[in-house]
Amino acid sequence: MEITGEIIECLPVKSGQSANGEWRKQEYVLQTDGQYPKKICFMAWGEKIEQFAIQQNETVQVSIDLESREYNGRWYTDVKAWKVSRDGSSADVSYPATGQDDGYGSLESSPPLTNDDIPF
Repeated sequence: MEITGEIIECLPVKSGQSANGEWRKQEYVLQTDGQYPKKICFMAWGEKIEQFAIQQNETVQVSIDLESREYNGRWYTDVKAWKVSRDGSSADVSYPATGQDDGYGSLESSPPLTNDDIPF
């Protein structure tokens, strides 16, 4: 899935420790164009934060994966960026071989979270 728009906010990097090791993520708010603009919060994990180098006020096309998980009877959905393009150029990231298929023909870049690892 792809979304295009302007980055209106870059939130601070969050980090922590889980059973799978250290993790880092950064969230961004993108506003779409059009008559009824939408705001979409998406995230980049680990080394993708530096590789994407997303800046506020720039227009980007973001390729995303959606993933939901249940925790204590509630459902949470992540919007994870796996590719960012600017003006036809791409900050594409290859996924490290973790051996976990994300169902989209590529491999997840971060280990899956268990109920004990949810970072919020």
